[in-house]
Amino acid sequence: MKAACFESVGRVDCLQKPDPVISGPRDAIVKVSMAGLCGSDLHPFFGREAGLDRGTVMGHEMVGEIVELGSNFGNGMQIGDRVFAPFSSHCGSCFYCEIGLTSRCTEGDLFGWVQAGVGLEGCQSEYVRVPIADSTLMRVPDGLSDESALLLGDNFSTGYFCAEMAEVKPGGTYLVIGCGTVGLLAILSAIGMGAKQVFAMDPVLERRVMAESLGAIPLDANVVGRETVLSATSGRGADAVMELVGLPEAQKMAFDCLRPGGIMSVIGCHCTPNFSFSPVQAYDKNITYRSGRCPAGHYMRLLVDRVVRGDFDLSPFISHQFGIEEAEKAYQVFSTRAEGCLKAVFCFD
Repeated sequence: MKAACFESVGRVDCLQKPDPVISGPRDAIVKVSMAGLCGSDLHPFFGREAGLDRGTVMGHEMVGEIVELGSNFGNGMQIGDRVFAPFSSHCGSCFYCEIGLTSRCTEGDLFGWVQAGVGLEGCQSEYVRVPIADSTLMRVPDGLSDESALLLGDNFSTGYFCAEMAEVKPGGTYLVIGCGTVGLLAILSAIGMGAKQVFAMDPVLERRVMAESLGAIPLDANVVGRETVLSATSGRGADAVMELVGLPEAQKMAFDCLRPGGIMSVIGCHCTPNFSFSPVQAYDKNITYRSGRCPAGHYMRLLVDRVVRGDFDLSPFISHQFGIEEAEKAYQVFSTRAEGCLKAVFCFD
């Protein structure tokens, strides 16, 4: 099969890989129709996260069709069903799955991370093996597009989780730092939860324009920031800041724009060893800091009916489509935000 594979920092190529095979009784093999490129894929691509084996199939977002099932597949799905998945597998029955924290499943693995030969190959390929698939996969409901299902499996679930961690309430003022796909979907979620004002901070004009179209107040991160948020809140700061960048500068900006007693809701994956503010600064400001990997397996099930019903329109958020043979170009365009790229996907025949 053809797959987008990690070769080295700054290099992903389309390679021929062996087709995946069933290796467990609850496995499924899915023929992929659409696979997403995510900001998290750029951590190993840029070298921010080290250890990914050369040749690992990239990616953790996909929609496709079941073509093979293990011997003990137990949830009623069948070969030929159209399905989607969260970015990590989950068993559905451990303590963490039972409380909805599927991202910390004791048996789960993250798609697209193999280190020292151990891990789970990714989804940017013609076929993918899904372990514990009877709890990981979900059938795509009638009326739900591939694009919306793909976003439910990661980006929309994560954006909604970010807004929920921020405890968005009607009448509140909020700041989103980082307006990639997940940040924009956090804005969509916050406005859906009744936020009075949502500021959207990003250095990229196209992203600010998109944020404004969703109802946010755009801020150029290179020009304005803390002063604007403070002036809109009688000098207090935002009730919560949603930080989706994962870099020290963004973390410092989030802290500076947050009011005393506010919440930092952090989705950005920070790879540096230290915080950009000290424990005593956090103490003196009475902040609440929340972070962690979204339990997308829980949230996609929570949100899917609302997307089908039309409560949330996910159609504007995918900007670029590529064939898998264009893997190198896709990563170049996506990583540099060329051509106004917001969200890129691989489409398969």
